[in-house]
Amino acid sequence: MSILERIALRDADLGDGLIVRRALPTRQRRMIGAWCFLDHIGPVDFAPGAGLHVGAHPHIGLQTFTWMIEGELLHRDSLGSERLIRPGQVNLMTAGRGVVHTEDTPAGNARLHAAQLWIALPPELADMPPAFAHYAEVPVREEGGVRLALLAGRYGELNAPASVHSPLQGFELAGTQGGTIAMTLEPGFEYGLLPLSGRMRLGDDVLNDGEFVYLGSGNTALSLTLAAGASALLLGGQPFAEPVTMWWNFVGHDRAAISQAQHDWENGAARFGPVGDGSAPRLSAPPLPWA
Repeated sequence: MSILERIALRDADLGDGLIVRRALPTRQRRMIGAWCFLDHIGPVDFAPGAGLHVGAHPHIGLQTFTWMIEGELLHRDSLGSERLIRPGQVNLMTAGRGVVHTEDTPAGNARLHAAQLWIALPPELADMPPAFAHYAEVPVREEGGVRLALLAGRYGELNAPASVHSPLQGFELAGTQGGTIAMTLEPGFEYGLLPLSGRMRLGDDVLNDGEFVYLGSGNTALSLTLAAGASALLLGGQPFAEPVTMWWNFVGHDRAAISQAQHDWENGAARFGPVGDGSAPRLSAPPLPWA
């Protein structure tokens, strides 16, 4: 295992007691393979009548990937999709040339714990038609008191159902009883690990809450020890060949694509249609930093 690069998470308070901790992108590390965004949401217990309510907002050039750990979240989008996601499930929305969605915790849902990720689309697919898919189950196996859930990609005999467009992997590793899992890594992939809860050790290195650990590339094995109840996300992927530009909710391969998306969102272009009956509040885009 190469020398670990420890990256402090950035905390943001979204109100109603909801803390979001951002692991990607940061100044130290923009991407892990095609994974270009990672927020650790919660865990939070909402006060009565409170919850997460994200108004209508657009995306281009990416896939949004939601992994639910605790609680429920209702997804609606401009394709007509409406899906409640529960623990152990994945929502995958492919923005492509453009899509709009909202996210809300249902009434009476008192607890929320999730990971929100983005996957950058390769240049040749950046303008592909938008789509939405829900996966009620992911492949799971137990090893040495640790449960491995394969969220994306392939691992040994396991094949995750999520349809992605770059070579990558995503795992949740959870200490069901507490123990050590020995994993085989792809040497051509770079990897990063995000502790979600509890105590854990990567080889001889103790991992701390509040940090994202970049493992680099060229590694062929990983040994992770988790206490009972501890969990972590492990992301891997082939280093992305094309650098991407990220601004607000858009991912593009040049500034012109993002500038056009902002113009289209502000002016009600057809590619950014309404969500449901259109009554959800629309989020406003901040000014372009290069305008």
